[in-house]
Amino acid sequence: MDDLDQLEAQSIFVLREAYRKLRPLALLWSLGKDSNVMVWLARKAFMGRVPFPVMHVDTGKKFPEMYNFRTEYAKKWNLDLLLGDCPPIEEIDPSLPPAARSAARKTAGLANLIDRHKLRGVIAGIRRDEQATRAKERVFSPRGAGHRWDVRNQPPEFWDQYATPYEDGMHIRVHPLLAWREIDIWRYIERENIPLVDLYFARNGKRYRSLGDQDITSPIDSDAATVAEVITELETSRTSERAGRAMDHEAEDAFERLRVAGYL
Repeated sequence: MDDLDQLEAQSIFVLREAYRKLRPLALLWSLGKDSNVMVWLARKAFMGRVPFPVMHVDTGKKFPEMYNFRTEYAKKWNLDLLLGDCPPIEEIDPSLPPAARSAARKTAGLANLIDRHKLRGVIAGIRRDEQATRAKERVFSPRGAGHRWDVRNQPPEFWDQYATPYEDGMHIRVHPLLAWREIDIWRYIERENIPLVDLYFARNGKRYRSLGDQDITSPIDSDAATVAEVITELETSRTSERAGRAMDHEAEDAFERLRVAGYL
């Protein structure tokens, strides 16, 4: 087995453990590269069909290409798609910096979906290498009442044994891609020929390395117009993957405040 085979096998094991231990269960589909890999892995794990709902928490501010992709692949992949709206910005904590406050709409939208469907498990496509706060996560990460994450009180995870504590009002976030790196994601996309929103590929010297809302996401300078060219670019890049995310350039604690409150 090569590195990608090992990562794939571990992620499939995590997905099957989540399905065995946590019901009702749903998978977050942001339409980005990581969540598309996660859907792909879920289809592999369960004989070609995702056996639980796939949720998109919609801010109404995504790029048109992302909505077109959602329509096309929800049908092609036979997904049980759940859509959730987000509250207006006026209902969000005004003490947050502007971009983080905008992103926090998804926190409230996700909380509403979890409560509405009484979910015990939510599968999310975060990675440790992506952002320092996410590096503190567990593979099976408990969220307490009010969807809050107690970063200082997390269960140990030894020998692929994952705890799933449960009390009224709590749920478990499951992170099958936690050990993957950005370049692993792209190499897997190349190997498996996984479809992506074409905004990831350069047009006129610009491409998006990370996709979010239009008003808080910016492209990077790049001539990488194919998956192979993106991989070559990443092999020498020293720029953060989230360099184009406005909230990552705001207050240092803004992202952790969002994660503690239940952000994706």
